[in-house]
Amino acid sequence: MTALPADGRRRVVIENVRPRVDGGRFPAKREVGGTLDVQADAFGDGHDEIRVVLRWAGPGAEGAWDETAMEPLGNDLWQASFALEALGRYRYTVVGWVDRLGTWHHDLAKRVAAGQDVTIDLEIGRGLLKDAADRAEAAGNRADARRLRDNHEITGELVELGLRYPDREHESSYEHVLEVVVDPVRARFSAWYEMFPRSASPDPSRHGTLRDVIDRLPYVAGMGFDVLYLPPIHPIGRQFRKGPNNVTSSKPGDPGVPWAIGGPDGGHMSIHPQLGTFDDFAALVKAASGHGIQVALDIAFQASPDHPWVKEHPSWFRQRPDGTVQYAENPPKRYQDIYPFDFESEDWPGLWQALHDVFIFWLERGVTIFRVDNPHTKALPFWEWCIGRVKSAHPEALFLSEAFTRPKVMYRLAKLGFSQSYTYFTWRTDKAELADYLRELASPPVSDFFRPNFWPNTPDILHATLQEGGLPMFITRAVMAATMTASWGMYGPAFELGERTPREAGSEEYLDSEKYQQRTWDLERPDSLAPLVTRLNRARREHPALQSNERVWFHAIGNDELLAWTKNSADRSDVVLTVVSLDPTRPQAGTLELDLERLGLPADTPFEAVDLLTDAVESWRGSSTEVELDPQVPARVLQLRRA
Repeated sequence: MTALPADGRRRVVIENVRPRVDGGRFPAKREVGGTLDVQADAFGDGHDEIRVVLRWAGPGAEGAWDETAMEPLGNDLWQASFALEALGRYRYTVVGWVDRLGTWHHDLAKRVAAGQDVTIDLEIGRGLLKDAADRAEAAGNRADARRLRDNHEITGELVELGLRYPDREHESSYEHVLEVVVDPVRARFSAWYEMFPRSASPDPSRHGTLRDVIDRLPYVAGMGFDVLYLPPIHPIGRQFRKGPNNVTSSKPGDPGVPWAIGGPDGGHMSIHPQLGTFDDFAALVKAASGHGIQVALDIAFQASPDHPWVKEHPSWFRQRPDGTVQYAENPPKRYQDIYPFDFESEDWPGLWQALHDVFIFWLERGVTIFRVDNPHTKALPFWEWCIGRVKSAHPEALFLSEAFTRPKVMYRLAKLGFSQSYTYFTWRTDKAELADYLRELASPPVSDFFRPNFWPNTPDILHATLQEGGLPMFITRAVMAATMTASWGMYGPAFELGERTPREAGSEEYLDSEKYQQRTWDLERPDSLAPLVTRLNRARREHPALQSNERVWFHAIGNDELLAWTKNSADRSDVVLTVVSLDPTRPQAGTLELDLERLGLPADTPFEAVDLLTDAVESWRGSSTEVELDPQVPARVLQLRRA
């Protein structure tokens, strides 16, 4: 038998509050300094007026709530927002109630307009105002209470005063208290540059150091990057050390793979001796900050056979029947130089705590951004616990997920706490799939929890489009990555120098990859794409339209090899159009059709197209424009503005 509700007089229904990630199981994500726009469906039975408020509380506000009245948008849809002024977790929910005084006033106006006798109705109103007076008295507002009790003449002003003290005894609350994690702005808008410190040495015969990286900072900052990402800087194991081009045996002097972490000099909380000391690292963090750059570290939770934890905590690793430790495999690939952690270990609490402490160790040394290697190969509950715990103490911490895996797993990692994520951008190459993918990432529900970071290359990924398309395709992919999403990154100097020779045919591995050996790069090469990258990052800094993943629109252009899209600021004061050619070998032309009304541009007078890569200014008129691109100029980035 169905039980009676706790209070059957709660007549307002509140549902479909959003943003809401998986029914409220996970928090939404936003950035400090912005606002959270909340919508809800709210309605009651009959024709009574209702009032709805957004209830919210900031980080640390235990039990204390602020409220903001929600505005009706029509069809029982309500909306309100609140400012996100601090890092951390905010809570929010929605409450509503039948507004007896508002209903009475609304009905009275209709009765008066119909010429009806409202004597009794006025008596009812006076009673409602006296009830409001009692609530004003209880709230300590005696002057308002006196005015409400002296209600012989009911005016609109008096009713407005009474509405400030509503009867909320039977208010309804949404069934969930939702959360939003508020991160630094760099969680949404960032430009990453990856480099290997050991290759920072200008002398090919000398191993690069952290001090060499400091010398490289003006170059990185000059291109406009604000995150410098370093692969693991820890000691590298010697057992089963890989040689150049991933050969399974090494010679004396081969530096090994930075992701084979650990040796006699320490593990995840140590620095490779050839890179320098903790004083050198502190100097790098400080110098980078002076250039407006944050240092991001690679966190790879795996160990070389020489890692101290292998002997100190053997239960953290899976033992094989022959007494050896299970090394990493992705059959048929084998990684004998790496031991994965066993997240089914009997001592899983000890393992979890030790891995958590790695983040805390580096946070205490000034690192607040972490690129996490292969998080999808670690227990998913661990990430929710670890990231949640880290961010409760360090809400400024950001985590980039390097998980090129199934979509649901990638999205789950984002829900569990990762601030940004690598994506499938590298493998989206034709017009339709690029447009469809970006629409998916830029729209709720995905956009409420998943922040994409587009990379045209990584040390692991040299896609066939770059191998075969040459510098024109490098330009196209850089322009797409930098303008499609608010965060992008590139592995350099391989990218700006157009490194595109694979280890073998059909491989996405680089020939002579820095993963296995030290490289020396000629940063002064005349064919370097550094000037283009510099212009792209400058355009991103100067144009709010490019600093958000919202409001991306694809526009018709009569050629399957051309792709055109705009992004605009919320007030449409800044509109940026990007057009790229997907063909690196031949000229391509097409008629571009712009939705001028959506962009806030005039349909019958000229407007300007300012080329953000060359500073050239053109006068355009009307929604149709002919566009031609060729391998020398395979992309254009244009600000569209009123003349």
